[in-house]
Amino acid sequence: MTRPFLEVDDLCKRYPGRDGKPGAPVFDKIAFSIDKGEFVCVIGHSGCGKSTILNILAGIDEPSRGTLIMDGREIAGPSLDRGVVFQAHALLPWLTALQNVEFGVRSRWPGHRREQVREHSVRYLEMVGLGHALDKKPAELSGGMKQRVGIARAFAIQPKMLLLDEPFGALDALTRGTIQDELLDIVRATGQTVFMITHDVDEAILLADRIMLMSTGPYARIAQMVPVDLPRSRTRATLHHEPGYYDIRNHLVDFLVDKATKKESVAS
Repeated sequence: MTRPFLEVDDLCKRYPGRDGKPGAPVFDKIAFSIDKGEFVCVIGHSGCGKSTILNILAGIDEPSRGTLIMDGREIAGPSLDRGVVFQAHALLPWLTALQNVEFGVRSRWPGHRREQVREHSVRYLEMVGLGHALDKKPAELSGGMKQRVGIARAFAIQPKMLLLDEPFGALDALTRGTIQDELLDIVRATGQTVFMITHDVDEAILLADRIMLMSTGPYARIAQMVPVDLPRSRTRATLHHEPGYYDIRNHLVDFLVDKATKKESVAS
């Protein structure tokens, strides 16, 4: 039997209390798996540890307990095998959009010639609709354009897994929808494995193959894993016409309103 691409088992995170002793776990006994090429969204109320789990997957935080295996290797520290996009764009302000992407590409392939780095970087900026803004610095870009540069940079290093922490949370609805479409196109073209945090129920249904619902902290758990069994050809324009869409949406909203505080847990 083929092992999942990502395996997380018995994950727990505690922070020190005011007395210096370990406090109550933010989350505990977190276990789930993700197959290669799968898109998983995480939904839960603030404080349940969603971003902490993502940071642990990224290697920029450490668990208090648990194991994380990606592609047969234990996750230990940051790696270019995992691309990360946060809500804040994290671009280098003194570099142009192209140079920001090239910075990541050179880190990934230090032996590439300058022409190779440029060609590779331009291709990914064009994928997110920024072929016309290569030479603009972050101060000259809108919030949505900055996020597109961040997404292009993350995809350009061709990571084994993409980690997205509410990357569209600060954007207006129109810009958000446009970038969602671009993200879907790139994921479909590359077969990327994605772990994404969102507070937007409709965004999760549009993008995900499965939605991970977390109970509230402390002692947050995975309450449910909800499969999104809608055609992968779904689009923002047609999503609400898909049979089963409202069943999934109502289930998610009902969980967030009434059930997130219950400490139920099911197998992933």
